[in-house]
Order: sequence, then C-alpha cells, then structure tokens
Amino acid sequence: MSDDIILGIDPGSRITGYGVVKMHKSKASYIASGCIRVASLPFAERLKVIFDGISQVVADFSPDKVAVEKVFMSKNPDSAIKLGQARGAAIVACANHDLPIFEYSATQIKQAVVGRGHADKNQIQHMINILLSSDETQEDAADALAAAVCHGHTADGIAALALQASQQGRRRRRAR
Repeated sequence: MSDDIILGIDPGSRITGYGVVKMHKSKASYIASGCIRVASLPFAERLKVIFDGISQVVADFSPDKVAVEKVFMSKNPDSAIKLGQARGAAIVACANHDLPIFEYSATQIKQAVVGRGHADKNQIQHMINILLSSDETQEDAADALAAAVCHGHTADGIAALALQASQQGRRRRRAR
C-alpha cells in the first residue's frame, strides 16, 4: 500500500469531528484534526456549515480516502435522523470531490484502535494520542482520527490478505 492520506469523520448534529492521518505501511502519522461546532445554529444552517467545513478540510488536505462512522440507532429517533442528516452533509462534501468513502461501525473503529469493541471515549482518545504521538486531542476529533486509523489498518489487512491469496494461488499453479 502506498502512502495514503485518510480523512476520518465523526459526524454529529452539534459537533462533527474530523481527523487527517497519513498511512505509511501500517504506521499512521498525525496531520490535522478539529471539530466543526454548530450547536447554536438552526438545523438547516448546521448542515450547511458541516458541508462547507468538510469541503474546506478536503480542499486543505487533499485526502485520498475518507472513513466515516456509521449511524447507530439511538433510543431517540429524532436524534438518529438528525445524526443521519449531518452524516449525509459530510459524505456529500467528500463525494463532490470524487473521494472513495468507507464506512465503519463504532464497534469496528473501537476494535481497531483500542482492541475491544466496547471501549469508552476516554480510552479512544488516550489510544489515539499514543498511536499518533499527538497532544491532547479533542474528544470528537479523536473519534474521527480513530476512524481514519481504522481504515488504514483495515486497508492494510485487506491488501495483505489479497497478496497472500495471490501468492498461494501462484504456488498451487506451480505445484501442478
């Protein structure tokens, strides 16, 4: 796998976190992170600010790929719908730049970064700070960085499995 710049997004209807990492083999390096805070705005304006904010992040850092956390079902349907709309605004901002978008569940992201699927936000934040040798990363930005790292590690694993399968196929053909 060549060096890829991966944008991770932790969508939210009040705070959308973003994180940008560079993957070299299986090592992630911190590039940038932050939060788009929109809690005080009317909902339609929130979506516009999220769209514009993610569009600007894409323009600033030119990622090769995007990793986005999937929507989870909450007890409050209204909250889940708003989260889905905020997620959609972020995804369309990336799709407008023709970026490949990969989606991961919160459990997959936690498993990839912390080693267990039910880690809490503090554990994710702590591990991201260790993995990326970064300072105290904001909570939502740490979740976004975790999505990017998850994709980097998942993509490496898939590439390694494909290579292994290809090599095994060649060995079988030679053995015949």
